Amino acid sequence: MKFGVVVFPGSNCDEDMVYVLQTVMKQNTIKLWHKNTDLEGCTHIVLPGGFSYGDYLRSGAIAKFSPIMKSVINHANNGGFLFGVCNGFQILCETGLLQGALLHNNTRKFICKNVYIKSQTTNSLITSKIPENRLLKIPIAHGEGKYFSDAQTLKKLNQNNQILFRYCDVNGNITDEANPNGALENIAGICNESRNVFGMMPHPERASDKELFNEDGKFLFESILENN
Repeated sequence: MKFGVVVFPGSNCDEDMVYVLQTVMKQNTIKLWHKNTDLEGCTHIVLPGGFSYGDYLRSGAIAKFSPIMKSVINHANNGGFLFGVCNGFQILCETGLLQGALLHNNTRKFICKNVYIKSQTTNSLITSKIPENRLLKIPIAHGEGKYFSDAQTLKKLNQNNQILFRYCDVNGNITDEANPNGALENIAGICNESRNVFGMMPHPERASDKELFNEDGKFLFESILENN
């Protein structure tokens, strides 16, 4: 198992992700520069958060044309593990590897705070170790995190058990009030139909260290390692 964290111009959560994977989870982890095309033998690819290319046009729209993305897309299409967080999720939607889009928050403001999310399935490589009914307190930091899709796509996501997380309140209630950005059906994360590509807006890497007094995000990384 070898993790590769792709770095784009404007990535700012790559160090956080590398720290958790390498130092906290003790995994072989390297950075992959966006202009290269070689994945250097990495079995698990991560697209971190940030503001790739300054979010020009729209978040992730330019990053999908980076040279490395052709290799990343081939990796995913061949069944390889691919995980996008925040801006990484936006990039995955732009490439079409995940369905739907991330729109501007309802408030039209950047939101940075802790939120609660509830896992919707244990049938995925990143959620299998999350205890039943366990709520996760995970930070968000985005201006375009409102998940949206057409009705047919939404129906398919529900039918195929592809919705990974929904925003909820501290008691686990999935309500409009607990929805920080206006996401459709409170969706905070999804996977593809083949269940090897994953995207979420909250940042689990920012909640995986005892020094932060929050290790809820470690459940996701433990799930990944458990399913190696």
